[in-house]
Amino acid sequence: MSDTGYRFLIADDHPLFRGALRQALEGMFAGVAILEAGTIDELSDLLGREDDVDLVLLDLAMPGVRGFSGLLYLRAQFPAVPVMIVSANEDRVAIRRAMEIGASGFIPKSRGSEVIREAIAKVLEGGTWTPPDIDVTLRDENSKLAERLATLTPQQVRVLMMLSGGLLNKQIAYELNVSEATVKAHVSAILQKLDVDSRTQAVIAAAKIESGQWQALGEVE
Repeated sequence: MSDTGYRFLIADDHPLFRGALRQALEGMFAGVAILEAGTIDELSDLLGREDDVDLVLLDLAMPGVRGFSGLLYLRAQFPAVPVMIVSANEDRVAIRRAMEIGASGFIPKSRGSEVIREAIAKVLEGGTWTPPDIDVTLRDENSKLAERLATLTPQQVRVLMMLSGGLLNKQIAYELNVSEATVKAHVSAILQKLDVDSRTQAVIAAAKIESGQWQALGEVE
């Protein structure tokens, strides 16, 4: 592919792997622009300033985020930017779950540069890519829950993470610099979207997807 206008954002806390991805992209495109982020906060800041990123290459495990909460946040905050997961996690359920939440692709880090280039090209053409032995059409008891989580707004994602961390409404309001009434409104919306009746049930629902691993993200404007 010879397009010279593509802009990529590599989000991974390992400089050596960011360098390997950069090399693969530079070998694939002429004049490609590549941004790098080592934390979820850096990633959010860059996307807030750069409005023409064509693809984010996101590691699932980075400082400031664990599990799928980073992907949920990005899909909610920047829905127009495609996100491809590049992860050491090769679990079949994890790959299917990422696609249900809204990833455009999932590349295991064990795959070589040629496969990475093939996957990126497919996504840039408007398609999706997962390892060929993964059937992303399979559904399980948590598939609908994952899709419901994907409907949360950025602020609702943050409130749910804080609920999962054991924070009270008053504490969440302080962290987000909003009123307790605003937090209560977010909690009510979360319960409705997840089709649950209580905060506890919402936290349990999140844990089913995230294995209980939620951490706070940076401030959302």
